Amino acid sequence: MSKEKIIIFDTTLRDGEQAAGTRLGAREKLEIARQLARLKVDVIEAGFPASSPEDFEAVRLISQQIEGPVVCGLTRAIAEDIEICQKALAKARRFRIHTGIGVSEIHIVGKFADDKYGKTMGEKQATILKMAVDAVKHTAQYTSDIEFYAEDSGRADRGFLYEILEAVIDAGATTVNIPDTTGYSIPEQYGSLIRDIRANVPNIEKATISVHCHDDLGMAVANSLAGVKNGARQVEGTINGVGERAGNAAIEEVVMAIHTRRDFFEEVETGINTREFYRTSRMIADLLGMPVPANKAIVGRNAFAHSSGIHVDGFLKKRETYEIMRPETIGLAESRVVLTARTGRHGLRHRLEEMGYTLSKEEMEKTYERFLAVADKKKEVFDEDLAAIISDEIHLIEQTYELLYMHVACGTGTLPTASVKIKTKDETRQAAACGDGPVDAAYEAIREATGQSPKLESYSIRAVTSGKEALGEATVRISENARTFVGRGISTDIIEASARAYVDAINRMVSAQEKGGQPETKAEL
Repeated sequence: MSKEKIIIFDTTLRDGEQAAGTRLGAREKLEIARQLARLKVDVIEAGFPASSPEDFEAVRLISQQIEGPVVCGLTRAIAEDIEICQKALAKARRFRIHTGIGVSEIHIVGKFADDKYGKTMGEKQATILKMAVDAVKHTAQYTSDIEFYAEDSGRADRGFLYEILEAVIDAGATTVNIPDTTGYSIPEQYGSLIRDIRANVPNIEKATISVHCHDDLGMAVANSLAGVKNGARQVEGTINGVGERAGNAAIEEVVMAIHTRRDFFEEVETGINTREFYRTSRMIADLLGMPVPANKAIVGRNAFAHSSGIHVDGFLKKRETYEIMRPETIGLAESRVVLTARTGRHGLRHRLEEMGYTLSKEEMEKTYERFLAVADKKKEVFDEDLAAIISDEIHLIEQTYELLYMHVACGTGTLPTASVKIKTKDETRQAAACGDGPVDAAYEAIREATGQSPKLESYSIRAVTSGKEALGEATVRISENARTFVGRGISTDIIEASARAYVDAINRMVSAQEKGGQPETKAEL
């Protein structure tokens, strides 16, 4: 069965950038356009050239440098706007001009209240019809790829909407855009609107019907898909669903719905390279300064993450139990099992085995108890935490040195000093030292107490939770005789975490030296 192609019209650079608190420069828009080309969208709406010199420049740059997608510019149904748009698009290999006007009575009353447009609603509609036709005819001087938007179609009088669509198609429009401008429609209603347009606009077969939905009631994607199911063959939207007010239909959700539910959308397909979705999403989030919510469909951090014990168990046995698509299809390497207090023993054991640890039943119980204690304090338990827990509880390496006590004094105008108490196999040692900072002073004291002086290759500390109970995770890498050892430590005190990480690394080094073999590597990053 031959499938019809759904044209993907991306308006991230135009409608998406209208999100409150966002602004993109011409160079940033160009970078996004390059990524959209890699994503293989069919049309890039690059901006509204008449709105500002910078928008004009952005559209001009994209027209000159982007190959692949059609480059589109927006205009009002005004000759001057169309002239400016044509100039901005002049260097494009393929371009489209997108012009239009408000068609609902609410928009007509609000935007065309002046008597010069007519005194009655009928007179105003006649004026708007003429403006629409004149705009399309004017645009036809420059391109045969003309899209007409009937703004607020979702709330428009059906009779007038059919009339204006027929007229602009006769004038040369090749795509007619049916926007649910305020996100007012529900899927059944919007789907029937598209169906009724196909049934009541005599020349509709000469144009492609496009859907452009907003998310004010959270139904932009559902409405777009309802439009597709009822005959629309172009979908307009933005990456991450960014846009005015509550945003636009999220392109990645529309495309992946069609891709995943081929059984339902069996008659259509898209040409999108879905493996570029995750990268595109992150670029848009970074450049717009609008982080992607963790629970966002398709591209959210948790979209392919499993945490609940029941879910983790089912996923590990058969991934289709809780996943309807593979993370690789959107550009992610793999699904994640997120370790939390709800994960359960099966999920914990699976992660430990992936890290290279095989534990006895008794060792697993000890580790699980410590895991729960850490998980109660943190949003997520990371591999570094597990390595530290294993080291503390199971002692995969012999603990030659144990940090019993540490005190650090530092402050403005004060030389940082540290004192430590270290337990060895045979005795307890104390030492004190100064350093360039509190961590350096602690490390100097540890070197003095242990008699070990490895080279510190790298050091890092991170807080993974917020508030006063935040846990600090320290990781250090040391070297001795051309061999490298990694140590980790966790504590709500970052200096203590740093000291424990250093002692852990020294223990690994000493253990390897005593064995005469290679250093322990299972827990390395």
